Amino acid sequence: MILLTKGAISSSDSPPDTTSDGYLTLPDVVFKQLKKTLYLKQIQWYQSQGVIHYFSISHHRTKAEKEPLSKQSNPSLTPRKDPIFTTETRYPDGGLNRSVFPLRMGHSNSSPSKRSHALLRQWRLLDLVSGVLFFLVLLFFTMVFTPLGDSLAASGRQTLLLSGAADPRQHHRLVEAVEAGLRGVEACPAEAADHMPCEDPRRNSQLSREMNYYRERHCPRSDDSPLCLIPPPAGYRVPVPWPESLHKIWHSNMPHNKIAERKGHQGWMKLEGEHFIFPGGGTMFPDGAEQYIEKLGQYIPISGGVLRTALDMGCGVASFGGYLLSQNILTMSFAPRDSHKAQIQFALERGIPAFVAMLGTRRLPFPAFGFDLQICIADASYFIEVDRLLRPGGYLVISGPPVQWPKQDKEWSDLQAVARALCYELIAVDGNTVIWKKPAGEACLPNGNEFGLELCADSDDPSQAWYFKLKKCVSRTAFVKGDYAIGTIPKWPERLTATPPRSTLLKNGIDVYEADSRRWVRRVANYKNSLKIKLGTRAVRNAMDMNALFGGFAAALKSDPLWVMNVVPAQKPPTLDVIFDRGLIGVYHDW
Repeated sequence: MILLTKGAISSSDSPPDTTSDGYLTLPDVVFKQLKKTLYLKQIQWYQSQGVIHYFSISHHRTKAEKEPLSKQSNPSLTPRKDPIFTTETRYPDGGLNRSVFPLRMGHSNSSPSKRSHALLRQWRLLDLVSGVLFFLVLLFFTMVFTPLGDSLAASGRQTLLLSGAADPRQHHRLVEAVEAGLRGVEACPAEAADHMPCEDPRRNSQLSREMNYYRERHCPRSDDSPLCLIPPPAGYRVPVPWPESLHKIWHSNMPHNKIAERKGHQGWMKLEGEHFIFPGGGTMFPDGAEQYIEKLGQYIPISGGVLRTALDMGCGVASFGGYLLSQNILTMSFAPRDSHKAQIQFALERGIPAFVAMLGTRRLPFPAFGFDLQICIADASYFIEVDRLLRPGGYLVISGPPVQWPKQDKEWSDLQAVARALCYELIAVDGNTVIWKKPAGEACLPNGNEFGLELCADSDDPSQAWYFKLKKCVSRTAFVKGDYAIGTIPKWPERLTATPPRSTLLKNGIDVYEADSRRWVRRVANYKNSLKIKLGTRAVRNAMDMNALFGGFAAALKSDPLWVMNVVPAQKPPTLDVIFDRGLIGVYHDW
C-alpha cells in the first residue's frame, strides 16, 4: 500500500509538505484522488502575490530521470516506474523552480514497484471473485423466486422432452415416471405447434425420392419420440362451430398464410381480417366445389344414398369433401405434408374428415373395396392401388393432368389403356375430367394386355394394408365373399344398421356385431346424460374411436352433427372393411 499521511494540510493556500520521516503529506482531496487513479494531471495548487504553484502525479519519469545516471544532477533519483509527485513554482519574472518526489511504498524487502503491482493484482482478483459471487447469488434468487426461473427451467425440460434424451436410459426413465403417475406430461416448446408424428420434413428430406418414398410416413426410434404435449398456436381460440367452419376459421388457430398467397386465385382460401375465408374452390374447380359436384351429378348418382364413402386423394384444404357432406357422402380426404404443410390441418379445423398420407411405395391404410367413389389425380403406375380400394360397381373420377392435358398425350393414352385392361367402363370425358365405372364382377384382364397386368395369387389378402408394400398385381374381388358391390349393398342410411356383408367372414361375426351395436347405444346415452359430454352439440365436431371394432360408437352417433375417425389397430382382427360396408370411414393404425 502507498503510505501517505493525509489531512496534515487542508487549506488551499499552502503547498504540500513532507512528514518528519520523509513521507509526502497530501491533503484529503488529493489523497482520495490518488487512491483512485494514481495519476493526476498538472493542476494549480495555490497562488499568492503573483507566485503560482502547480503539482502533478504521474507514473512517467521526468526528462532529468531519463538521462543516464552519470549525467543526473541527483543520482539518487534512479529510473523507475513508481508514481512521481512533481511541484512547480512559477514567479512573475518568469523564474521556475521544480521539485520531483518519488512516492515511496511501505516497508518491504521487495522493490516498491513490485509491491504496488502485486497489490493491484490482489485487488483486481478480489473484485473479480466478488463479482462472480454476486452474480451467482443473483442467479440463484432469479431461478428460485421469479417467474423467469420457472420459464427457463420449463424451457430446458421441454427441449429435452421434445427431442428425446441423448441417453436412451434417461428417456426410458422419463417414460416410466409418466406411466407410473410420478410426474405429469408437460407441454412442448411453442415452436412444436405444427409437429406431426412420423412427418418430420428434415428427417424425410434425406430419404429416397423414388415413388415419393420420402413423403410417406417415417417414424423415429422410440428413444427419439417426444415426451411432451403439442401446444396450440399462440392466440388459439375456440374453433368456429360447424357448419359455419366450412366457410371460415380463425386465422390465429392456423396462422399460415402460404396457401392463401399461392392458391387464392384458384379459390382455395383467402385472408380477411381475423378469419381465413374458404370460397370452396380448388385447383381443378376454381369456380367452386358445388358447381363441380353438380357437373359430376350429370354422370354418377351423387344423391339418393347410392354412394356413401368417398376418397379424395391430394385434397388440398378438402373443400370437395366438405361440400359432399350435404349429399350424405362421407369423404376421407388426404394429402402429404409437403410445401403446403398445413393443408390437412386447415381441413380438420374446418370440421372435414382428413388425415396426412401419401400414395408412394406402400398400400394406403384402408381395406380393399371400401370406397364407393374416388377422386384423384393419378397416373397409370398407381391405377392398381386405386382399383384395390374401389368397391365393385364404384366410380373413379380423375381431374387434371394427364386428362386431355397439353403435352401429356402419352400419359393420357397409358391411363386409358390401363382402364381398358381392367374392363372399366368409360362414363364420360368432360374437359380435363374423366369418369370410369369399375365392373361389378371379377376384373377381366384380357390376355396380352400391353402392361403385363396379372391377377394376384389366390392367397393374397387385398385388405392387408398396414406398412404393406404395393404389389404389381390386381386384387381379386372374389377373395372377399359377400354382396358388397354398388347396387347390391343397401343404400344409405339403411346400410348403417343392416348386417354388413363382410361381418359374416368372422367367427360369430353377426352375433358380435349385433351385441356391439346394442352396447354402444347404451354407452352413448350414458355419455350424454350422466357424464354430460357434449356429444350432439355444436361444441363437438369430430371424435376418434381408437379401437373401433365394428364402428358401433360412430353408428350410435348417426343423428349428431359430428363425424368419427374409426381406428382399427393393426394387431387386432381386421374389421375395418365391415366399418366401410356400414357407410363409415376409418384407418388402420398401430398404437
